[in-house]
Amino acid sequence: MEAEWIEQFILSHRIARLATVDETGQPLVVPFCYAYDGHCLYTAIDEKPKRAPESKLKRIRNIESNPKVCAVIDYYEEDWSKLAYVIIHGLAQLLSSGDEEHSRAVSLLRSKYPQYSSMAIDRNLIIKITPTKITGWRASSVVSEPE
Repeated sequence: MEAEWIEQFILSHRIARLATVDETGQPLVVPFCYAYDGHCLYTAIDEKPKRAPESKLKRIRNIESNPKVCAVIDYYEEDWSKLAYVIIHGLAQLLSSGDEEHSRAVSLLRSKYPQYSSMAIDRNLIIKITPTKITGWRASSVVSEPE
């Protein structure tokens, strides 16, 4: 079943790209690590070097002004018969430390990425993406989940 393929694709990959848009319509795309619980994607504002403090990051400001986001998870290989991607349209929400869902997201992220064990992501914002539409494509066959 194609919905199973999409879910396995999301679960098995480690990096995606997040697209946000500011109030003027200017897009921003950033790579991000994520955890997926079968319903939502979670990503941490981690301790890798940033150009601005957490609250001033462009993706955070964009989400605050427009929560509609899009994430792309893709697979590339020189053998184009193996190409695949999943596009997730959704609504983003910022989760703060102390929230029960925030704690669960931190656990999911730390279990997937050992690097997070030594980072204080439990004190930072978590971006939650609730999908509104998921579409997948692989080697000439288009697949999608109902909205």
